[in-house]
Amino acid sequence: MVMVDDFAFPSQITTTKPLSLLGHGITDIEIHFLQIKFTAIGVYLEPEVVAHLQKWKGKAGSELAEDDEFFEALIAAPGDKVLRVVVIKEIKGSQYGVQLESAVRDRLAADDKYEEEEEEALEKVVDFFQSKYFKKNSVIIYTFPASSNTAEIAFSTEGKDDSKITVENANVAEMIKKWYLGGTRGVSATTIACLANNLAAELSK
Repeated sequence: MVMVDDFAFPSQITTTKPLSLLGHGITDIEIHFLQIKFTAIGVYLEPEVVAHLQKWKGKAGSELAEDDEFFEALIAAPGDKVLRVVVIKEIKGSQYGVQLESAVRDRLAADDKYEEEEEEALEKVVDFFQSKYFKKNSVIIYTFPASSNTAEIAFSTEGKDDSKITVENANVAEMIKKWYLGGTRGVSATTIACLANNLAAELSK
């Protein structure tokens, strides 16, 4: 187990094959000089992902953290990707949904990919979170399978069964991935820095 801000994350999980915890961090905000932590994040990737990142071999983690092209390559690399997000501070699911919606919509609009289909797919995700209450220790798991351009979102709280939704729209699924893994534009700088350092270490082997 790896501790991320008092929360235990398994160092490995299995989807179609074993995935390793290659990055972790938190999302937070500073209000009146107080750091408010919202979520702890674990990024699980196939260790073979480094084979697709050889172009950056020899670069320091601090360089990679600033290199959006590196994270584009990581996002595009084949292999299952899983994000495990654990709630630190209680919020309404609707608040989280609004953050996700605006981040994804802005990215889609910037790439000129925000059409009716994307709007509908995004609305479904927001509706999924709307009725939830994010108690401390609730878990959101985003699964991006290598075999398709979809995303599966699972939510569980207080050990109750997961409720799930599949994002069938490839553009929306990709932008959710970019929200968390998008380099300097990612939602969690600590996660990006940790990923960059760990991948730099893997690349130097």
